[in-house]
Amino acid sequence: MKVSPRVVTGLAVLLVAWPVFAQQPIFYPAKGQSQQRQQTDQGECQVWAKQNTGVDPAALAQQAGRPAASPQQGGTVRGAAGGAALGAVGGAIGGNAGTGAAIGAATGAMVGGVRQRRNNQAAAQQQQAGQQQVSQQMETFNRAVAACMSGRGYTVQ
Repeated sequence: MKVSPRVVTGLAVLLVAWPVFAQQPIFYPAKGQSQQRQQTDQGECQVWAKQNTGVDPAALAQQAGRPAASPQQGGTVRGAAGGAALGAVGGAIGGNAGTGAAIGAATGAMVGGVRQRRNNQAAAQQQQAGQQQVSQQMETFNRAVAACMSGRGYTVQ
């Protein structure tokens, strides 16, 4: 069974993003506030936190939910094709186009594969940095909500 790189990437994003949104503070009505009052307070505190931190959890959720760019594929094949063409030209000049093409294809495949791996690693590092930024922004937002709820008489965990 072959698993698509997009499926793997999507699952990785989901696994990394889920804890960010799951780590919300828990509020206990320490002064006997009703469930309805708690919901109202929590909604108002979330609006306040959004205004004061500039963090919009809905926008972050959409950002985290976007599929990451799929890893580039075909670099080895493109490198081999380009190398074969250059090798054939060089081999034709030297009198043996077939050998030149074979050498060029092997060299091009190696160079193309290295370039592809390097590009994929850079994309993965960029994605990880973006996820870390989302995590930090959500942490800031949750701290602001917790401070607001604490100020309204709730115990925060």
